[in-house]
Amino acid sequence: MSVLYLKEFRIKWGMVIDLDKCVGCGACMVTCQAENNIPPPVDASNKRISLTWLLVYELSNGKPYPDHDVAYLPRPCMQCRDPICVKVCPVIATDKNQEGGIVSQAHPRCIGCRYCQAACPYRARYFNWRDPVWPEGMEKTLTPDVSIRPRGVVEKCLFCHPRFMQARDKARVEGRDPNALAEGDYLTACLESCPTGAIIFGDLKNPDHKVHQLSKSPYAFRLLERLGTDPQVYYLSRREWVRRQGDNYLEHEKTVGGV
Repeated sequence: MSVLYLKEFRIKWGMVIDLDKCVGCGACMVTCQAENNIPPPVDASNKRISLTWLLVYELSNGKPYPDHDVAYLPRPCMQCRDPICVKVCPVIATDKNQEGGIVSQAHPRCIGCRYCQAACPYRARYFNWRDPVWPEGMEKTLTPDVSIRPRGVVEKCLFCHPRFMQARDKARVEGRDPNALAEGDYLTACLESCPTGAIIFGDLKNPDHKVHQLSKSPYAFRLLERLGTDPQVYYLSRREWVRRQGDNYLEHEKTVGGV
C-alpha cells in the first residue's frame, strides 16, 4: 500500500455528529450551499444531476407503530485516511496532502472523468453538470474566498478549507502558532448553523478537543468502517439499530456467501 495515502499528520481535523440530536431540519445543507457558492438548482426535483456537498439521509428501524423510530444522518465527505478517490484519479486532481488530513479537490485540474465519483463508497462526490447561474442580485452574497467551479468538474465537501486558512492567518497575526489552533478557532459552516448542536468539529488527535473525547465513546461509529477507509467523520447514537445501519450490518451476513 502506498505510503502517500497513509501519510500521518500532526493535526487530524474531524467531525462528530450526534444523530440523537439531529432533527433533519436541513439547515446544515443550506448553509453548506451558501458558504461554498453552490448555485440554486435549475430543477430541484431532478436528483440525478443535483449538486450538494452535504446530504441528510433519513434512517428507519422498519418497525410499525408504536415501535417505529427514525433518525437523520448528515453525510459530508468522510475525509478518509486511505481515500479510494485519490487512488483512481488519473490527473491528481484530488489528494490527501492538506495539513489536517483534508482530502483536497483541485477543480482547475479536474478533467471530469468521474472515476472518483464512481469509486467513493459514500457517494460524497458530485459532478457539476451546469455552469453556475445565480438569480439577479444573489451574486452579491457569494463567499469571496471560495472559488466558482465551472461545468464539467467534480465537487465535494472540503471541511470549509478557506476557513482553515483564515484561522491560520489570524493566529499568525495574533502571534500564535498557526499549526496549533485552539478549539473553536476553525469551525465549519454546517456546525455554526446547526440549531441543536449535533455537529462537533476539531482535532481528533488533540485530547483537549471535544471531538477527540467523543470519538472514543462506546456509542461512536463510522460509516462502512469495515471497508478500512478510516474516515475522519464519526457518528454518535445510543440507539443500537442506528449504529448497525451505519455500518451496513446485514442480519443474514453469516449465512450469505460463506461470510
